[in-house]
Amino acid sequence: MNLRQELTQGGYCAGFTSEEKDPEEFLNVIMQQVLGLEPLLKLKSEGHKDQECYCHQIFIDPDDELLVPTVQQLVERSFHSNHLKLTEVPSCFIIQMPRFGKSYKMFEKIIPSLELDITDLLSESPRGCFVCDELATQECEDCFKDKLFSKTGLKQFCDTCWTQVHSQASRRRHVPLALRCPAGYEGGRRAGVPRERMQLFAVLCIETSHYVSFVKYGPQNSDWMFFDSMSDRHGGESGYNIPSVTACPEVGQYMDIPPAQLAKQSGRDMAGVAKRQFCDAYMYLYQNPRMAVYK
Repeated sequence: MNLRQELTQGGYCAGFTSEEKDPEEFLNVIMQQVLGLEPLLKLKSEGHKDQECYCHQIFIDPDDELLVPTVQQLVERSFHSNHLKLTEVPSCFIIQMPRFGKSYKMFEKIIPSLELDITDLLSESPRGCFVCDELATQECEDCFKDKLFSKTGLKQFCDTCWTQVHSQASRRRHVPLALRCPAGYEGGRRAGVPRERMQLFAVLCIETSHYVSFVKYGPQNSDWMFFDSMSDRHGGESGYNIPSVTACPEVGQYMDIPPAQLAKQSGRDMAGVAKRQFCDAYMYLYQNPRMAVYK
């Protein structure tokens, strides 16, 4: 409450002591106005001015075949649909799911990606050919949703594989997008194109009236703790909420289940608080420890 009063009295944002606030409002005030941090994400879109923001809102078109997506799939589809690229590797990547609080959510269940591969989301970074892993020279947006390819991953090709893949009649009209590669980079199948990956460290969820969070505190899939700021209450209207932090290793057992099997898992049958992470996720927070040293 002291923090809420300070934010209101300081003129950062009205209503922190009397109105409901979305997490992104709070995060933007804290990071931008209080801490004075630079925007975490720097984005570019062809034909538009470069953008800077603190979190990325997922916007995608409905797809009847995408029933239980992974976070990796959602991010890739959102960037593809909106023609976005990252201009640099972020130290922290906050991703807001396609839902609006407790009133609407596009997916009944989302599978957390413990690692988020952002290599193909970078605007000027070496990328491996989707077919042979040689250095890619062209990207194909039309191939992204080709049903013969995998359901995840942007599609880029070296010159040879582009010709072979697009010799098929249905792909001959696909338009290539030339890829930029850092000057002086020499790589290919032998060296392997370096991958940029971020680690999931927290998940923010909402089910009914308030937000709760999961925080990953160690390297094992079972190393999760659950935080609820309103776990219990002392007194009536003039009382106060009692927060709690509890270990929830049961979350890890569902991380190890194959996605196809997890999609069939009923949320009501999940152990402990695991259902909340898989069925009520609102934000996923990823970090890049290497970049955090510089930012």
